Amino acid sequence: MAKTPDSTNKNLVLSLAIIGIIFFIIGFGIGISGFLTPALRSAFDLNTGQAYLVTAAIFSAFILFGRPSAWIINKIGYRKSLSIAFIIMAIGMLLFVPSARLISFPLFLFALFVGGIGNTLLQAAVNPYVTIIGSIDSAAMRMSLMGIMNKMAWWVAPLFLGIFIDLNNVMLDDVINPFYIVTAILIALGIAIYFAPLPEVKARGEEATEIDSSNLGNSSTNSIWSYPHLLLGTFAIFLYVGIEVLPMVSIIDFAKASFGDVPNLESYAKYVTIGLVAGYLFGVITVPRLLSQTTVLIIFAILGILSSLFLVFSPIEYAFYGLLFTSFANSLMWPAIWPLAIADLGKLTKIGSSTLVMGIVGGAFIPLIFGYLVDLSKGNAAVAQVSDYQFAYWILFPCYLFILYFALHGHRIRLKKITPVSS
Repeated sequence: MAKTPDSTNKNLVLSLAIIGIIFFIIGFGIGISGFLTPALRSAFDLNTGQAYLVTAAIFSAFILFGRPSAWIINKIGYRKSLSIAFIIMAIGMLLFVPSARLISFPLFLFALFVGGIGNTLLQAAVNPYVTIIGSIDSAAMRMSLMGIMNKMAWWVAPLFLGIFIDLNNVMLDDVINPFYIVTAILIALGIAIYFAPLPEVKARGEEATEIDSSNLGNSSTNSIWSYPHLLLGTFAIFLYVGIEVLPMVSIIDFAKASFGDVPNLESYAKYVTIGLVAGYLFGVITVPRLLSQTTVLIIFAILGILSSLFLVFSPIEYAFYGLLFTSFANSLMWPAIWPLAIADLGKLTKIGSSTLVMGIVGGAFIPLIFGYLVDLSKGNAAVAQVSDYQFAYWILFPCYLFILYFALHGHRIRLKKITPVSS
């Protein structure tokens, strides 16, 4: 029998530890893409915009496979869905091998897309699981703990690939061995999760008979269209993921423009992780003891607005540090947006979560637009300058403004005729 958030769960710590490993793997995949973005430019002779197709290939899977993920989770539950997700991700990693041997950029993008399908199912299952396994008021605290695991992997992934790949002299054959290793790890995790003691959980009001996702178009409470806060939250997630991923995938290029060809460029990725982890630690300490999830989101959205302005207006020698400030500002947005967006969904929790997961596609669009803005600013110049990046980083400002709106008003919107689903 599935547990509700209020059920006694003596294995809560063990369950969160297992989920923490899953969040680490999610971050590891994003970290790999961040490292490969500048590396692939030299290997395939890509311009800045084309290089960010690497990130687009990963995140485009979320918009296409978000809805099917809800169907899978409804049919087989959270634990089995997580297991299948790891196997799909393993297939994607294995496809890197022929793409490297054939020196095929399209095949490389396809491999990333397959991995993104697995990541979509993983995100659709693991995020609501963490949110509803305990009190909804402390969901941001649990998500912050998971965020620490996730962002630590962002730093570990480039270091892992750095063992095999020289950033200044990329050879695609070098990616074969590390991706064999990662494939084996993912398969092992998929098998382990299948047998792991993860209890099935249900949100308040979530009935045993699951909702048919074909109901999405009607106007009753069986439709996500009846919950505008979910739709606004999905757009907030779209913007948030884009601006969270952007520092990770652009920091090496920006550091090179700011400081020149210094040794160990990949080490700059750790600064993004440090900012994010610092914010997550703040969330673990303060939510919900001192600050509510809503208050935290308001504070950090304002910090994001200020840091983006600092980034684009600072003198060239200081602009790089503005990017680090945005990383801290980004940290608690996901943990706060997610529980606010799925509040009161009840039996639509799984469908609502898959809708939020579709918003993760913002991680494809925002960095891709940023890359083309850099190219637009530099024109015919051979190398982008700091000012070119500052021009492109303007994309951050409106994103933070909308997230602030969601924190202040958007998450409170309900249609007055709709009564929240309850048990």
